[in-house]
Amino acid sequence: MDFTLNDEQELLRGGLTRFLATRYDLEKSRSAAKTGLGWQPDIWRAFADELGILGATQPEDWGGIGGGPVEMMLIAEALGHALVVEPYVDTAVVAAGLLRRAGGDVCADLVEKIVSGSAIVTLAATEPTSGEHWQDVSTVAHRDGDQWVLSGTKIVSSSTPLASHVLVTARTSGDRDSTGGISLFVVDIDSASTGIELHGYRTIDDRRASDIVLNGLSLPATALLGTEGGAWPSLQRARDEGAAAICAEAVGCMRKVLADTVEYCKQRQQFGQPIGSFQVLQHRMVDMYMEVEKSSAAVVLAILRLEDDDTSRARAVSAAKATVGRAAQFVGQQAVQLHGGMGMTEELAIGHYFKRLTALQFEFGSTDHHVARYARLTTR
Repeated sequence: MDFTLNDEQELLRGGLTRFLATRYDLEKSRSAAKTGLGWQPDIWRAFADELGILGATQPEDWGGIGGGPVEMMLIAEALGHALVVEPYVDTAVVAAGLLRRAGGDVCADLVEKIVSGSAIVTLAATEPTSGEHWQDVSTVAHRDGDQWVLSGTKIVSSSTPLASHVLVTARTSGDRDSTGGISLFVVDIDSASTGIELHGYRTIDDRRASDIVLNGLSLPATALLGTEGGAWPSLQRARDEGAAAICAEAVGCMRKVLADTVEYCKQRQQFGQPIGSFQVLQHRMVDMYMEVEKSSAAVVLAILRLEDDDTSRARAVSAAKATVGRAAQFVGQQAVQLHGGMGMTEELAIGHYFKRLTALQFEFGSTDHHVARYARLTTR
C-alpha cells in the first residue's frame, strides 16, 4: 500500500510539529490541567489563527480548508506526541462531524465558530446504565409547544467543562436500547441557566469531563439537529471518527514514549555500562518498536476506510482500536518498567504519557468492545 503524503500534508505536519516543539511546554500544560483552567486558551486560539488546524478537515463552504481523514490523522498524531490536552478530537472531529451531517443554519454557524476558535463543542452520549452502548439512551425529550424539554443524566462527557456548547443525545421515540428514535440536541451552556447541572472533574490523564443532569431543560425548536429520531447513523460514524483520531493520537504518544525510553537506556548506567547495552533490554525496546509500527499501520488502514461503507469503516476502525489498545498497554508498561521508579514520578514525562495511554484504551469503546465488534462484523 502506497501511503505518500502530498506537499500540503507535509507542510501541515511540519508546521504543527515545530509549533508544538517551541510553544507547547509540558510543565506549563500540566500546571494548567491540574490547578488552572484545565487547558490553555491562548494555545487554542493559536490553533485557529496561526495554524488553522481547527478548520483543516472542515469543508471550505463551512469556513474550513477542505482536508480529510489523512489531515485529521496527522494533526491527532502530532498532538499526541506533544501530549496536548486541548479538546481537538472532541470538538474539531466528533462534534464538528455531527454538526456537518446534521446541516442547517445553526450547525453551519457553530462549525464556523469552531474553525475560528470561538466555540468549543462537545458530545454527551454516555449514561449511567449504557456502558459502551451509545444506543442505550434513557434521556428523553418531548415537545412542549414550540420548545423541547429534556430530562435525564449523562456521564463522563469529555471536555465539557471547557465547552461553550454540548450536543446531547435524547430519545424522542422507541425503546430504550433501540437505534431508532434517538435525536441530537445542541445546548448553549452559557445561556442555559435552569434545568441543567454540570458536575466537572479532572480525569486520571489530566483531562476534564462532566456529569450532566438534565431536569426539565427547555430548548428552542432550533436546538434539534437533523431529523427527529434519526441521529443514530451519524452518531455511529462520529464514534468511529473519534476512535480513529485517538488511535492516531496514541501512535504519537507511543512514538514519544519509545524515543524517551531508548534515550534513557543509553544514559542510565548499571555495572559500569549503559543499561541499553544489555541484550534483554534491547529485546524489550525492539518489541515496543514493533507494537508502535503495527499500530501505525492499523491506523493508516482505518483512516483510509473512514469514508467507505459502514461495515468496511467499522471493521477497519475496530481492528485499529484493538491493535492500538493492546499496544498502548504494552508500550506504556514497558516504558515505566525500563525507567524504574522514576517512570511514575511527576517530574518525568513518561508517567504523564502512561496515564494518557491508559485512558485512551477506553475512549470511544474499549479494546474488548472493539475485538467483539470486529469478530461480529467478520462472521456475517
